[in-house]
Amino acid sequence: MNFIKELAKDIPIIDEVDLVVIGGSCTGVFAAVRAARLGLLVAIIEKQNCFGGVATAGTVNIWHSLHDTIGERQIIGGLTQEVLDRLSTRNAVLTSPDPSSAFRLNTEELKIELDELVMEHGIKPYLHSFYVAPVLKEQKLDAIIIENKNGRGAIRAKQFIDATGDADLALDLQLPTFVPETLQPPTTCAKIAGLNALGGFNWEQAICEHGAEFGLDPDWGWGGSIPGLPTIQFRAHTHVFDCDTSDADQLSYGEIEGRRQVRAITDLIRKYGPTDAEIVLVDLAASIGARETKRIAASYRLTGEDVLHGRRFEDAIANGSYRVDIHHTDGLGITFRYLNGIEDIVPGNGLPTIHKRWRDPIDKDPTFYQIPWRCLLQDRIPNLVLAGRMLDADKIAFSAARVMVNMNQTGEAAGVAAAIAVKQNIPIQSVAPSEIRKRLKQGGSIVI
Repeated sequence: MNFIKELAKDIPIIDEVDLVVIGGSCTGVFAAVRAARLGLLVAIIEKQNCFGGVATAGTVNIWHSLHDTIGERQIIGGLTQEVLDRLSTRNAVLTSPDPSSAFRLNTEELKIELDELVMEHGIKPYLHSFYVAPVLKEQKLDAIIIENKNGRGAIRAKQFIDATGDADLALDLQLPTFVPETLQPPTTCAKIAGLNALGGFNWEQAICEHGAEFGLDPDWGWGGSIPGLPTIQFRAHTHVFDCDTSDADQLSYGEIEGRRQVRAITDLIRKYGPTDAEIVLVDLAASIGARETKRIAASYRLTGEDVLHGRRFEDAIANGSYRVDIHHTDGLGITFRYLNGIEDIVPGNGLPTIHKRWRDPIDKDPTFYQIPWRCLLQDRIPNLVLAGRMLDADKIAFSAARVMVNMNQTGEAAGVAAAIAVKQNIPIQSVAPSEIRKRLKQGGSIVI
């Protein structure tokens, strides 16, 4: 490999704050807001033109249930509940009794709501800004370098939160990571008009029958309605197999292939659907929806046993009830595994769902699971904590924990912990989990 030497140059310090959050998904924004509410001066770095991550740039408008699996007990509150309440004042939320699609959001309104949260709390936003590199001083993070329209600049802080999804900062710091043996494939999401007017034409079955003509696998997908837009559906009906979106070349391929698949679906419907069908591609995700990439080896690895048996943790900072949801990587389809012992396998190819049990019935099924603080905690950098889907979890546990309503809570916990660490002038590893839980509860989170 040939190289070009980059000349050394002075990087201006463009900001000095208490906390920098790298990554502006809802997880990152919620981390920033929690820390700001506890008195920290916060900056947040986001590469897209908006906050919200997969929920906005990725157009995924589903938030799952905030209750336990039997709907009797609310287990998630905090900023997730607060944002839902704020969106409801603009009729930007549809609710459903189905726990897997409890809330459908107008994600355009969500973009603005997150903007308002950031600005209300005096958080310094850096949109269209790329994290570039860390700056270490005596084995502690001193600053990060970012790049945007103004060139390169350094932001100095006392604490840092990596909410990049792919653990970009943690990887640059050479923290221990692992890559699952197989990665669940990413999906390019879209908003499509006209699907509600196809009458009895089963376009999903048509993909199984005619997809090969358009370069489509007989795959499985999902979607649904959008608040205030009855003629338009959100669809997540593609998979880009064998694509690691944390690799630049594969990410480029995945973006192009995902968009091609969406167009292929609309072309197929135009050819084989009703002759008077008016299918219109309304919107494409600004970025492909990554499900799984590298993860950090933290102080504890959440296991499938922990999740499926509803294990409680003294340092729990998040609760969840979303099912295990594994998108197959060695073939089409998806496997759902529930806390009540049921397992459903949707094989793709238009074949019927396979119903079975993953365990025998027991006297009392667990109704929720928990994520412990230790899953976000690394032990090498005293002023860095993680938030979001790079948490330490095995395949089964990750496939339940990774959804937004769960990851939102990890952001809130990270923001609270960072604030405590700054106020007490202690390493993030020394922050007492009991104090994090106490502050989360005071801030509206449901702590069990």
